[in-house]
Amino acid sequence: MPSRLRSALSAVLLTLSCLLLPFGALALWAAYGLTDTGRYVTTMAPLATDPDVRDAVADAVGDSLLREAGRGLDTGPLRGSVRPFVHDAVRSFTQTQAFRLAWDAGNRVTHDAVLRALREDRDEAAAGPVTVDFAPVTAQVKQQLSDEHIPLAARIPVQHTAVAVLPADELTSLRKGFHVLEVAGFWLPLAAVVFAAAGIALAVRRRRAIAATALGTALAGALLGLAVAVGRSLTLAGLPADVPHPAAGAVYDALTGTLRTVSWLLLALGLTVALTTWLTRNLRPARLVRRLRGPKEPAPAPAQEPTRVQA
Repeated sequence: MPSRLRSALSAVLLTLSCLLLPFGALALWAAYGLTDTGRYVTTMAPLATDPDVRDAVADAVGDSLLREAGRGLDTGPLRGSVRPFVHDAVRSFTQTQAFRLAWDAGNRVTHDAVLRALREDRDEAAAGPVTVDFAPVTAQVKQQLSDEHIPLAARIPVQHTAVAVLPADELTSLRKGFHVLEVAGFWLPLAAVVFAAAGIALAVRRRRAIAATALGTALAGALLGLAVAVGRSLTLAGLPADVPHPAAGAVYDALTGTLRTVSWLLLALGLTVALTTWLTRNLRPARLVRRLRGPKEPAPAPAQEPTRVQA
């Protein structure tokens, strides 16, 4: 194969590899990083101690308790006087071990239900909204409070109530997108690695190809980190006004923590390989000796003998 054709094909393959790398990392994270229930619960567990998340939970649960406590509290000044006490009580509960247990159990139940709905192939006409029954979570909290000898804990009612977590009209599109992510999460990273290996193998100057691939990897990591930051801004900007933005930002940061780590790893790995390649090329002993000696002086031209002219 001619050298120019090899160089052109190598450049195309290396460019494709660097372009596919951030998309492959994103698809791999979405398809496999978020689908493991144990990993998801572990990722969300620290949010139970986040002040913004606890305030959001206290406000939501407090308002729900006031609505369900009695219709008489919804009118008149009584609601305004009772509301601070209810919210303070719920906020105090968010600092207990029972709340952390309920938080982990609720996340586990919700994740299992959503994942099961995305992986099932049900008829679109018969598909309804994805619902979650939080009665087992309430039972665990009740048992935890009873073990801690909290007064009236045994009288907490455990009611089976179906809470919708995914609407039926969005389930079909979400299921199709999930299947696409599962395929892309496997093939995109594999294609990026294959294209990089093929591009380096075809390169005429492989050292330069390795350095170019490393710099492209670093650029891909930087673009991935930028995409995570831009996605955070767009996500928070698209939320309704009644959704607490600090709590939503904390949830987004927890879910995308792995992506940020991957972006920094790609950036560091790419820069390290590129720097190593440059150092091994420019700090070889023979090259250093030539640089220290300086450019070679041109050898003097041999003296030409005078031409004899014959009479």
